[in-house]
Amino acid sequence: MRSFYKLLIIQILLSLHLSACASVETLEQILTEKDAPAGVVIEIVTHDSQGLDWALPQARLYIQRLRQRFPELPVAIVTHGREQFALQRTRQGEATKVHSLTQSLRKDKVQLHVCGTYAERKGLSKEDFPDYVDVAAAGPAQVNDYLALDYKLLRIKRRTPE
Repeated sequence: MRSFYKLLIIQILLSLHLSACASVETLEQILTEKDAPAGVVIEIVTHDSQGLDWALPQARLYIQRLRQRFPELPVAIVTHGREQFALQRTRQGEATKVHSLTQSLRKDKVQLHVCGTYAERKGLSKEDFPDYVDVAAAGPAQVNDYLALDYKLLRIKRRTPE
């Protein structure tokens, strides 16, 4: 069992490294491409427990602009910082806007993933999140899975000026 955790830690560290080395695009770069990319993965890491309050609306605007240009574009969101905990079942009452927006995104065929490894470190399991949130084994690995499918990477780390 101990070797399993060592292997998992090595995989996460490798995923973090690969994700950090990935070419991060800007929204404008993607919008000016001639052909639609295979898809876009939006990575959210704000280190702010209320970060999804502003990051999800920002992601929603990105998605609207992307889909105006490429209507059938597959889009996914991966959040793996402190902000992901706003999506817990027990926070549905206080984070109504975040949960409502997540459900709306899902209806628009946008999959939202949280990091299961980080959740587990905080004593949470898959069951602590509602069905409309996918608990990935590891957030950085989930990003890398999308990158392996030739998705473009957009990163939201801080609030952009309005």
